[in-house]
Amino acid sequence: MGVLILPCIFYPPPEDANSYPGVECLGIIESVGENVSRWKVGDKVCALLSGGGYAEKVAVPATQVLLIPSRVSLSDATSLPEIHGGSSGIGTFAIQIAKFNGAKVFVTAAFCKDLGADICINYKTEDFVARVMEESGGKGVDVILDCVGAAYLQRNLDSLNVNCRLLMIGAVTGFVAELNMGAMFAKRLSIQAEGSKLKHDAATALRTRSVEEKPAIVNEVEKNVWPAIMSGKVKPVIYQQFPLGEAAEAHRLMESGNHIGKILLIP
Repeated sequence: MGVLILPCIFYPPPEDANSYPGVECLGIIESVGENVSRWKVGDKVCALLSGGGYAEKVAVPATQVLLIPSRVSLSDATSLPEIHGGSSGIGTFAIQIAKFNGAKVFVTAAFCKDLGADICINYKTEDFVARVMEESGGKGVDVILDCVGAAYLQRNLDSLNVNCRLLMIGAVTGFVAELNMGAMFAKRLSIQAEGSKLKHDAATALRTRSVEEKPAIVNEVEKNVWPAIMSGKVKPVIYQQFPLGEAAEAHRLMESGNHIGKILLIP
């Protein structure tokens, strides 16, 4: 399988978002509900939220909580709940998990070789469609994980193999694009928006899911992703940590795109 991971990411907030920012957190459990049996006071955990992650304390449904793997430090574990294109948090994690599952990985960020990417393409100086076709023997890749959106839509489809799919997880360049549908019909391609597949699909983002849907996905993440982290073959990539009081500066760096991996806020 060939997988192409494109750079940059943007997510609209979930409909049920807490009024306070922050959708990922970690910490030590101070108390549990009376019907909670899996977790106990003192457990070190991380969780994906619908908002409120910047608060000093948060209440999280037990089914959205994951135990911090022993190989990961308490601070680095903040980056795990939302599975980390190429150089972003999502991209750095996706490269590793794709390699862990045996895929050949193409990345449009030339500095991702150390993460395990097989083919690194500098999208600023190279035609990534031409490189993908060259490296795949003219077939194209099987899955494209795209965070860019409108500007890359047609080129993404041109890069795909027959009966394969484009997974849209962001739209930095906008949501409206012209599309030559001939490529889709000729190669029987599919375009899948984030979270639009199956509610049990761990590859889709958790934070856009309803509270009712999240437990099944968390279970799938724990089953299929956590072993890769526990083995040490998949690791969070942390670019820089900021104290909580410098959240504005952290956001400026994040929005600039001049980083590789996750940016963390530490109390």
